[in-house]
Amino acid sequence: MRPSRTPLLRRASLAAMLALAACASPRPADSPPIAITGGEYILGAGDTLTVFVHRAPELSAPDLPIRPDGRLSLPLVPDIQAAGRTPTALAASIQERLRTFVREPNVTVMVRSFQGPPGLAIRVIGEAAQPMATPYRDGLTVLDVMISARGLTRYAAGNRASIIRREAPNAAPVTIPVRLADLLRNGDISQDVAMRPGDTLVIPQGWF
Repeated sequence: MRPSRTPLLRRASLAAMLALAACASPRPADSPPIAITGGEYILGAGDTLTVFVHRAPELSAPDLPIRPDGRLSLPLVPDIQAAGRTPTALAASIQERLRTFVREPNVTVMVRSFQGPPGLAIRVIGEAAQPMATPYRDGLTVLDVMISARGLTRYAAGNRASIIRREAPNAAPVTIPVRLADLLRNGDISQDVAMRPGDTLVIPQGWF
């Protein structure tokens, strides 16, 4: 019987994906928002917003950064909490604050550049070609993260990698082994673990 070519095709496909990722340009600042949970982006410090107040351009702001303390300020709406909210929730809060000054205000919040809450970020450290931190999005897996990190370095002990995860903010960290070399080089999809907000992927160096 002729041997199946599926494993070879799978390995070739994974290699091609990583090769394309290595040539990809960084994610542009004005690209579509990344969903955090429930399909809607959660604002974080460092995000830049456009706040548009319908029929009141003097109250609008085209490039408004969220400060490190998670707040922002608008004309007539000083010091409002933005980090940790969705754009829709922030717009509703601004509308409520404006009712004192504007009849039936209509506010739209658009995200122009994205950072997201630090506590929800996925981090890759160690022997990745490009160690990084990236906002979490629904459905993110180890393979997605490794494509963004441009794969492993030549010194990586990929099959000794692990995910460090906390099930709750004050819980002890849990270590989840991941055989990255088997995933990336042999197409072992069983190692394509789903990531969770706040996970850290640790890739150790091999012994020489």
